[in-house]
Amino acid sequence: MSESREHLQTLTEIRSLMERSSKFLSLSGLSGVSAGIIALVGVGVVSLRKAAESYPRAIYDRPIIPSTTTRHDLVTFLITDALVVLVLALLAGTFFTVRRARRQGLSVWNASSRRLLWALLVPLATGGLVCLAFIRYNLVWLTFPTTLIFYGLALLNGSKYTHRDVESLGYCEIALGLLSLFISGINLLAWALGFGVLHIVYGLAMWYKYERKTDTA
Repeated sequence: MSESREHLQTLTEIRSLMERSSKFLSLSGLSGVSAGIIALVGVGVVSLRKAAESYPRAIYDRPIIPSTTTRHDLVTFLITDALVVLVLALLAGTFFTVRRARRQGLSVWNASSRRLLWALLVPLATGGLVCLAFIRYNLVWLTFPTTLIFYGLALLNGSKYTHRDVESLGYCEIALGLLSLFISGINLLAWALGFGVLHIVYGLAMWYKYERKTDTA
């Protein structure tokens, strides 16, 4: 009986070593929580702008061709807001992930993290170019669900190189993006749920599952 347990433990250790060599497992759940909070603040800023503006609010939710000045102002504002949120989320995510990797005695920049980064980058870059095309053709409202869909596809693609829990988050992002394509008036709500609430829930679940014991020790 004890011999079989030893064999099982050996197989478990071998599997763990193989996962560590092929997957990036230092992603911190707190990175997701921080990204979600930052995203909610960014959506809040857009919502305040939407409530205060004098031109048609439907620009955010369904096909409307605004004037050249209105379009330029709106696009500049949305891109600035998105870039600020992205940079802050990346900085916070990098901080928590590096901290976790150091606690594990692992390197952040290795073959696994490079594979993960490339898997995420291709769908995200493609989605970004699609959004630029929509903006060029005055389809600003389509950029909201498109960002969610391609972000979800990026998570699905990247889940092969990290915790499989990321896959579930990817499916949820895609579902929200598709839903906001067909239901008028929920683009900002979908953004808040996808980039904000889901990240917080995912991050807390990841922290509880993988990090709670080490953080509270």
